[in-house]
Amino acid sequence: MTEHTLSEAEYDAITNAAAHWCMRLHAVDCTDAERQAFKQWHDADPLHAFEYEAMLEIWAVADHLPRVESAPAVPARRPRLRWSRLAVAAAVFVVGMPLAAYTGWNLGWIANSYQRFEAGTNVRHVTLGDGSEVELNLGSELVFANYKNERRVTLKKGEAFFDVSHDKQHPFVVRAGQGQVRVTGTRFNVWMYQDQVRVTLLEGSVRVTSNQALTRNGLSLSPGMQASYKAGDHQPQVRETPPNDSSLAWRNGKLVLDNLALSDALPLINRYLDRPVMLADNSTGGLRIGGVYNISEVQNLVPSLPKVLPVYLTQNKDGNPVLNSIGQRPTTH
Repeated sequence: MTEHTLSEAEYDAITNAAAHWCMRLHAVDCTDAERQAFKQWHDADPLHAFEYEAMLEIWAVADHLPRVESAPAVPARRPRLRWSRLAVAAAVFVVGMPLAAYTGWNLGWIANSYQRFEAGTNVRHVTLGDGSEVELNLGSELVFANYKNERRVTLKKGEAFFDVSHDKQHPFVVRAGQGQVRVTGTRFNVWMYQDQVRVTLLEGSVRVTSNQALTRNGLSLSPGMQASYKAGDHQPQVRETPPNDSSLAWRNGKLVLDNLALSDALPLINRYLDRPVMLADNSTGGLRIGGVYNISEVQNLVPSLPKVLPVYLTQNKDGNPVLNSIGQRPTTH
């Protein structure tokens, strides 16, 4: 588990590196070796990816700046870069200077603080820089960044329950999968597995979007409602929270499977596993399972499934366990 609030020097170093890579990756002479080095830097820390995304936004904004006609000559065989972009990128590269940092903050391009939180084998309670309270489920990870115009959380993986500090002037945005949840102050839960996301609202109101590029297509939730989406969905699917809903049982250390089809139960189970369990076919996915399990012991559930269901376990070529219904067992001679 880690909790890290960046010092000014650390923040400057990441910002400068992000600006450097933004310029190099847009340069015509960027090499494959540089691209590989960038990927290693980008993937080494969620904050690197977060800051690089901000640099891309600045780069895009720079495209709307007026042309500078006195751009220096470049070799005729290379495409001419927009000098306005290069000038802005160069300014960003020295964003560690007080004036540049202040300008970036005022324009809403650059956050003035970052926090990263992870939960390992225990549920974890954390306080974000704006005073919002968050509970992280096992194996969950998020990054918080405070911008001038909004507070932004990226849920990298797992599940989190949010009790958001009310601030109407600074919306609280949670990015999860390809969509996002936008609020000003409320209590809600966000569950994510692979490209699937489910939002459960307890208090207040939220607006859920299934695609961050289509923010106007979001749907508003009121307390007692859930929204679900996956990659490619144009809009979230919204329903009332079932009376027997157990999606928040993890806060008490429990996973509740209430007579669910295996196809619906496995995403809830696999969230806690290093190697997800696969289904051999649709008929196996139709088998139903129930029970209450400790979230810290879900890994012990998989070997026991043949004892409670008409299934047997095999393994695919990638090493993942596969559930097969007894009726599909191949005959032997």
